[in-house]
Amino acid sequence: MLGPRPWRLLLGRSPRRAMLVAFLLAATFLLVRQTLRSQPVSEIESWLRDAAHIPTADYNWLLLQRSDRQPAWPSYAGTKWRATTEQQQELSQVIKAALLRRSEGSVAHKSQLWAERRLRVKDATKYAWDAYARDAFGSDEYHPLSRRGENMTQAGVGYFIADVLDTLLLTGLRDEYKQGRDHLAATLTFDQPGAVSLFETTIRVLGGLLSAYHWSGETDAELLRLADELGDRLAWSFDTPTGIPPETAQLRPSGKPHAYMSSTAEIGTLQLEFRYLAKLTGKHKYRNYVDRIMDVMFKAPKYDGLAPIYMDATSGRFSGGEIRLGSRGDSYYEYLLKQWLQTRQSETKLRSEYDTAMEGVKKYLVTVSPNQKLTYVGELHHATSDTPLFNPKMDHLVCFLAGNLALGATKGCALSDIPPAQLSARDREDLVLARELADTCAHMYLDTKTGLSPELVYFRQTDPATGEQAQFSKDDQLVLPEGDMLAQSGDRHSLLRPETVESLFVLWRITGEDKWREYGWRIFSAIEKWAKLPAGGFTSLFDVTVAPPPRKDKMETFFVSETLKYLYLLFSDSDSVPLTRYVFNTEAHPLPQFNWSE
Repeated sequence: MLGPRPWRLLLGRSPRRAMLVAFLLAATFLLVRQTLRSQPVSEIESWLRDAAHIPTADYNWLLLQRSDRQPAWPSYAGTKWRATTEQQQELSQVIKAALLRRSEGSVAHKSQLWAERRLRVKDATKYAWDAYARDAFGSDEYHPLSRRGENMTQAGVGYFIADVLDTLLLTGLRDEYKQGRDHLAATLTFDQPGAVSLFETTIRVLGGLLSAYHWSGETDAELLRLADELGDRLAWSFDTPTGIPPETAQLRPSGKPHAYMSSTAEIGTLQLEFRYLAKLTGKHKYRNYVDRIMDVMFKAPKYDGLAPIYMDATSGRFSGGEIRLGSRGDSYYEYLLKQWLQTRQSETKLRSEYDTAMEGVKKYLVTVSPNQKLTYVGELHHATSDTPLFNPKMDHLVCFLAGNLALGATKGCALSDIPPAQLSARDREDLVLARELADTCAHMYLDTKTGLSPELVYFRQTDPATGEQAQFSKDDQLVLPEGDMLAQSGDRHSLLRPETVESLFVLWRITGEDKWREYGWRIFSAIEKWAKLPAGGFTSLFDVTVAPPPRKDKMETFFVSETLKYLYLLFSDSDSVPLTRYVFNTEAHPLPQFNWSE
């Protein structure tokens, strides 16, 4: 013990000595503090600090640039959607949670619960395949109620089997895969009379053959031979003055193809497949055909990146007054991004076109419903006039956009693997919009009596001039009394489409939020409850707003190829089919990314 006056003993009576000791103590304190500050901060700690920052100034500048651009229509200002501060804050929490899971080494995503649910999807896939193999093996289409098959040409084009082969592989159904693959190798020929949809045959049959070839080890020469033969026959369709093909392809072509009006989505959704075929075969003609289409589409005038749903094949200009991201428009925008990802982000023109189009979507098509506050993407009619008409209609097909926006924002990387400071204001806005749209698409399921989505819905609008809400027919309203979604009698059917579960899969991979998986499980449970047939297989439904829903006699190939595949991957570990190495075509066939020079 120093006694009653330790500091006086230490400092003594000299003022000079006291000043010296005080100086030394202060210097020591500063040195210790600087030493502590200079200790290395872990990468995760630095990222967590950045995650809390919302780039308000950068975002305001982005919004200012958007509003300062000359409007595409002199008398239509647009919907002018923007991310709210609350949505930005919520995104920051999502990013922080993803980083914390990484720092804690969380294995929650590999829990027994999700393994059991994944097995349920595998069982459903086998249930669907077994019914098809029993009743319609080798047929292009399957009618499970009448237990029969149907072909699109006299001999069939492998439509069903080629489309589902990679699903059988990825779900571990090896015997079923071999059964389908051997049938195609032994019996399928494209040397037959008949006309097929160029778009559907490309995304389902050509895409399916290419994906199965890759996922079986890129050693199955028969699958590649079939893909090459089909590609060669379909390529006849590209021999037009502008390179814009007709919507129908002849399997035994003669003369020159004639194209008049072609769907924007259909001609803009051939590229992933033909480019990968070119890479595998070394036949550059396949790439040249589809790149020529993109060159025409790039040069054609648009409305702030938004394209009408038809292209005049003679002039190479877009035609008609309808703009939408649903039927005939959707996958054009999807493939702008995915072509850029396919060749490892090397073709900057594609990304630029995609970004411009998404700016147009936010400015003119995205808005929020008045009561449920559901964010949705509407349509424009009369786009060729000075005053286009906004239509509050959203197809289920539009639900692909949520996943596409998230994919574009992170380039397929999980938020746990990205320094938050590298996310631009636009990236963050795209992630906010992706999450909001995915919630809306989930409501399209959860707000019906069956838990399944109708083909399309209309949203309640508020008249900006009067502030009054449009009146809904209570017979069409999904949620009473104040719900914002309406499904008219002709739109209430369900084909068990994949777009919502596709986006749920992508958002779970990127954000790590289990809410997307839980949505997916509820959707799968509803499919099992209402669409599964006791005698085998699954079927489409006529009206999802009543329970039980009346059944249609059709099991779409995309139900197995896409819906079940995305559900299986949604419940799988996050390293299965990584989004940084693969790009899914619009029929859910995962194709590897590559460089042309390799």
